[in-house]
Amino acid sequence: QVQLVGSGGGSVQSGGSLRLSCAASGNTYSSNCMGWFRQAPGKEREGVAAITTRGGSTYYADSVKGRFTISQDNTKNTVYLQMNSLKPEDTAMYYCAADSGRSRCLSYPLTRYYYNYWGQGTQVTVSS
Repeated sequence: QVQLVGSGGGSVQSGGSLRLSCAASGNTYSSNCMGWFRQAPGKEREGVAAITTRGGSTYYADSVKGRFTISQDNTKNTVYLQMNSLKPEDTAMYYCAADSGRSRCLSYPLTRYYYNYWGQGTQVTVSS
């Protein structure tokens, strides 16, 4: 089992920045991928960014490329999402996630079905 606690959300104006954090505990060594997903009201949960825990490869949705950066600090078992140049369309509940070690996330890093553990969500609101 892996426990995830996300934090760092808030309200900012368009063009502003936020940094989300996701602290992992438990059986973290089994996870191959950590990801950030978001869900706006009435919409499907979508993958935003992901990172492989061992190689550090990163993946981004087209909508956030060049604006968001995912990183990890393995000494702290924490994954970060630095969000710059925020837009109103980035408004959503953001969830961090981890897989259970079955490796499918390595082929589909932004697909939520291959993640097994989820944080509680942190709200990001961007006003115009």
